[in-house]
This record gives sequence, structure tokens and C-alpha cells, in this order.
Amino acid sequence: DAARAAELEAWLQAHPEQAARVAGWKHDAEALRAAWAGIEAAPPDVAALQRARHRLGRRRRARLGMAAACVLALGLGGTLGWQLREVQLAHERPPMADAVAAYRLFAADAAPLEFDGGGRAALQGWLRTHFGAAGEVPDLRSQGFDLRGGRLLSTPEGAAAMLVYQDADGARIGLYLRPRNARIGQGERRDGRLLAQYWSEGAASFALVGPATQASMRRLAPLLRGAG
Repeated sequence: DAARAAELEAWLQAHPEQAARVAGWKHDAEALRAAWAGIEAAPPDVAALQRARHRLGRRRRARLGMAAACVLALGLGGTLGWQLREVQLAHERPPMADAVAAYRLFAADAAPLEFDGGGRAALQGWLRTHFGAAGEVPDLRSQGFDLRGGRLLSTPEGAAAMLVYQDADGARIGLYLRPRNARIGQGERRDGRLLAQYWSEGAASFALVGPATQASMRRLAPLLRGAG
């Protein structure tokens, strides 16, 4: 009809290569009509028509198969690409980088804490809710460190917390808890002037973060791992 013809004409104008093909078909049709003018049409070759239909069907199925393969390849490629990107970022990001960042925000800068030293019971209850037995607030007074308080945080994997301790000289260390990460084993690393010692126990991964010059850091981490 007229509406469909107008729509098709607009599409051909937007696709000049296809318009050229259609123009070629029209030219061929006109040439055939001119060549066969005045000649009585011969009866149709049914077998030839069937062979042509089969060839067209095979071509159509082949095109559909190629399109489906492209869609599948694009889908798999996109999914695998994002997975590889996540793996690459995980390898590029130093272990427990979030623990070091939390220490700089809430321990090194003496930022306000949600729980002060007197709120130990409330902090303990929150940690046990999210980490079970692994969420025990360590008592480090025998090691010269008093609990100053804690800060509740969040990671893509779930809840996290930073516990801040301070010694008599005002030096602060932080014990960071987060949901267990299978990629985090046991080790340590330097980040500027900070030392992060990390390990995993139960449902949590831990990091003890503080000044690398703090001699007690070396003896505290083994005690905390033994307590877990």
C-alpha cells in the first residue's frame, strides 16, 4: 500500500547500497520484459522453482545461523570481558587496600568514632551479628593498647569494621574486619609509612594496620591470629 511504499522508499534513501541493488533489479526486470515482449510465456518450470526455493531457504538459514553466532559471541565476549576485568582489578589492587584506607581515615587522623571505648558492648554485639565468633573485640590492654572505639563500614561483599586502639604514647593501631575473601591469605605489606599484616579466620578477613615503625605490630598480629 501507499504507506508501506513510502516507508520502504525512506529506508532505501537511508541505505544507498541497498537502493543501488533494488535499482539493479528494476533494470534487469525492464530488460527482461523488453527481451520477451510479444513472446508467449512458456509454462513455468516447477522443478527449477523448487530448486530456487531450496537454495533461498539454505541461504536464509545460513544467515540466521551467522546472526545467532554473532549474538552469542558478543554476549559471551561481554560477560567474559567483565569477568576478566574484575580478575585483573583484583590482582592489581593490593591486598587489604581498604583496610589501609580505613586506618588513614579513622585512626591516623583521629576522626570521630561511632563507638567510643565505653560502647564496647554495643560494638561487640554488632560484630558478632555480622561475623559470628570471628567478631570478638580483642582486649589488648596487656599489650599496652586501650580500645578507643570503632567505626562501622561497608564493602561490596558486606559489612566491615575498623577497631582503633591507642597506647600510652598516643600511637594508634587499627584492627580491620571484613567478610572473608578467598584471595586473601596470610601476609603483610608496606604502604608508605604504614604496615598492614593480614590473615583470614572463620567468616572474616583481618588486617592489623599501623605505623611501620611501631615495634609492637610484629608481636600483636601473631597474638591476634592465635586468639582467632
